[in-house]
Amino acid sequence: MAESNIRIDKFLWAVRIYKTRSQATDACKKGKVTIDGVQVKASMHITPDKTIVVRKNQIEYSYKVLNILKNRVSAKLVTDYILDITPKEELDKRDLNIRGGFYYRDKGSGRPTKKERRMIDEINDFMD
Repeated sequence: MAESNIRIDKFLWAVRIYKTRSQATDACKKGKVTIDGVQVKASMHITPDKTIVVRKNQIEYSYKVLNILKNRVSAKLVTDYILDITPKEELDKRDLNIRGGFYYRDKGSGRPTKKERRMIDEINDFMD
């Protein structure tokens, strides 16, 4: 069911870029979401043929809006609404982080637990 326009936070949640709508709202508040190069508020309405850039884990993902939708859709149907146009260089950064043994932790999350530490050591041993 298509609508003429929808809030950007709801759209990002509906096309499964963020797991929850509140995560999408927080990303907009923190300036991690831009539309056609302009930082947006969560209440901004999105229309087709716009380019959305989302910064997640130090990587900028780019999407072209094809259609607008009202409710969250299954992962199989997401391609009917957005087109992933992320540059290859950004995807290479993600692959480099995974292969390089880089372990990302959110700032302020404290020391790793014993279980997390074992996982970090396992990843580093695997990369050696």
